[in-house]
Amino acid sequence: MSFDQPRIYSATVLPPAETPGEESRLEIEQSFNDFILEFRIDNDFVYRDQLRENILVKKYFLTVDIAHLISYNEDLAHKLANEPSELLSLFEAAVRKVASRIVFPGQGITPADAEIQEDFKNEIPSCQVILTSNANPLPIRDLVATHISKLVRIPGIVIGASTLSSKATVLHLMCRSCQHVERIYIGGGFTGVQMPRECTAPPGPDGVKSCKQDPFIIVHEKCTFVDQQVLKLQEAPDMVPVGEMPRHIVLSADRYLTNRVVPGSRCTVIGIYSIYQSKAAGRGAGNAVAIRNPYVRVIGIQVDVDHNSKTASSFTEAEEEEFLALSRHPRLYDIFANSIAPSIYGNADIKRAIACLLMGGSKKILPDGMRLRGDINVLLLGDPGTAKSQILKFVEKVAPIAIYTSGKGSSAAGLTASVQRDSTTREFYLEGGAMVLADGGVVCIDEFDKMRDEDRVAIHEAMEQQTISIAKAGITTILNSRTSVLAAANPVFGRYDDMKSPGENIDFQTTILSRFDMIFIVKDDHNEGRDQNIAKHVMSLHMKNTSTQEEEQAGEIPIEKMRRYIAYCRAKCAPRLSVEAAEKLSSHFVGLRKQVHQVEQDANERSSIPLTVRQLEAIVRIAESLAKLQLSPIAREEHVDEALRLFLASTMDAVGQGAGARSELVEEVSKIEAELKRRLPIGWSTSYATLVREFVTGKSYSQHALDKALMVLERRDSIQFRHQRGNVYRSGV
Repeated sequence: MSFDQPRIYSATVLPPAETPGEESRLEIEQSFNDFILEFRIDNDFVYRDQLRENILVKKYFLTVDIAHLISYNEDLAHKLANEPSELLSLFEAAVRKVASRIVFPGQGITPADAEIQEDFKNEIPSCQVILTSNANPLPIRDLVATHISKLVRIPGIVIGASTLSSKATVLHLMCRSCQHVERIYIGGGFTGVQMPRECTAPPGPDGVKSCKQDPFIIVHEKCTFVDQQVLKLQEAPDMVPVGEMPRHIVLSADRYLTNRVVPGSRCTVIGIYSIYQSKAAGRGAGNAVAIRNPYVRVIGIQVDVDHNSKTASSFTEAEEEEFLALSRHPRLYDIFANSIAPSIYGNADIKRAIACLLMGGSKKILPDGMRLRGDINVLLLGDPGTAKSQILKFVEKVAPIAIYTSGKGSSAAGLTASVQRDSTTREFYLEGGAMVLADGGVVCIDEFDKMRDEDRVAIHEAMEQQTISIAKAGITTILNSRTSVLAAANPVFGRYDDMKSPGENIDFQTTILSRFDMIFIVKDDHNEGRDQNIAKHVMSLHMKNTSTQEEEQAGEIPIEKMRRYIAYCRAKCAPRLSVEAAEKLSSHFVGLRKQVHQVEQDANERSSIPLTVRQLEAIVRIAESLAKLQLSPIAREEHVDEALRLFLASTMDAVGQGAGARSELVEEVSKIEAELKRRLPIGWSTSYATLVREFVTGKSYSQHALDKALMVLERRDSIQFRHQRGNVYRSGV
């Protein structure tokens, strides 16, 4: 070869390893192109067909499973995981190319057709690539500096979501002086842009540029914008170590990934771990020039289906067979109830009620849009030392989604939702509280009686309508709180007083009590045989006497298996009442109402524990949960019988508590009434202290009975209290 000929010769001056980047970029884009066109499962071209369907309905995105990319080209998938920012733009360019080929097939086209095709290609907007993966998730607390610019997959709960804003992807700039136009391309996420300081137009004919410094203005009409939403992802409560604050991270979602989730939804996010400099840090950071805040640029959101947590997202065939075999066990109900808090002695009915609460009934949406809840609420009310809190702690462990909170440390905003203000944008946004975060699970509220009344009122709507309405700071919205409530409380006087009516022992309003499906009054009775058994049981636990424990725990279900079984039943089964069971239930309900009416007449006062239509729905839910436990699609008569037995042992037992002692009290009150009427003629008055001296000291009546008699007479307008209740005046018959 001679160099004397008048031709241009080129020779590479780079070593073989350092090939120019442009060529490798084209190769990578071609690899993505081949993957979309060629990847198939059982002769089904997955991505080619998916893209065609999406483009025809004008949805310009493609959802790609990273596992498929790994099986097709492992090196390409590895590069995508390590350099996602660069490769994602190439992937999207490849998708756009394939989309234009799909819309306008180009076999044997003429040059004229090629021009039309080129014009049409310009009409197809940029296509978004959404990634999904089943790789092991990385907790938010484990994100470190080495993950920056890498692909990460993090699980959590969305606690805040901003409104949509428009972010420019292509800026159209024009010079004020010479009308020179420039276009600047901006990446995704929170990346900013630096405006050019000088005009890049060539000088005029005289060689002088008239443009000053900072000449460019933005022509907004010609810029290209995409939707952007800022989300806040927090660790799931079960992943937070004891004594630690839950961590959260900011997410930036754009285009088709916006408006996918609402506060309270559990999801797993795939994104690029990136950094940005906040304006607030820039102003007051001083010398910290290189400090940046982390965020995740979202390129895929997988919402947990039907509120089942990570333990219940998928079931293997072997597990399903095992669960079906378990559901056919004749004594499953007893075994399941005994497996709940096995270290606590007795309380058989409470454990059965909690088994029903963990399963839940079937939620129904009526034709007119009304929703009937399927979650069961239980209240444990009783003496201290009856292991109420221990039961709550166990439920928190065994329920697939659960949040434990104590009444004194919970405010109305902490339980429902609060409105926060963003420090940088000064915008208001919603943060979900405990009942929103436990959507689809159980909220355990200990020390329920120690809550302030205004805080307790906040959960009324959440317990019955299963929504939380917010109208604060210009934000009016409704959040879901489809959750069961398990509450534990002490009576008014610390211990349950049998001489007083349930209304005097229970210091709750009727409004909150009617929302509980089952109310258990747990009393610490003095019974020698029972005390001996409890003492033996507690001693065996403290001595770690394995032999007795193994005997008792034989046939019990382990916690992890229980959690999986609960999640499986909730996901797969939604029973309905049979016709016979419904008829039986309706006739029983009328009888129960009569019973309560009789109790109210005997006691001469309204029952503080009401029996309303809510309680009828409660029995329906309990029957459905018992059918769900056995994976039965229909709740039959035996399920209704057990539901009625549980209801009678809990709420109806609470209504009639202390009836024997109260009947004696009623007799005593009627005697005092008769004597008072004889002692005090109409128009006469006497002091309250004199009556106490005569009736309590002189005739050995109880003070409680005297007060009750005076209250009844006052209600009938027979007497009036005067001088700050110091004098009693007989005003009528």
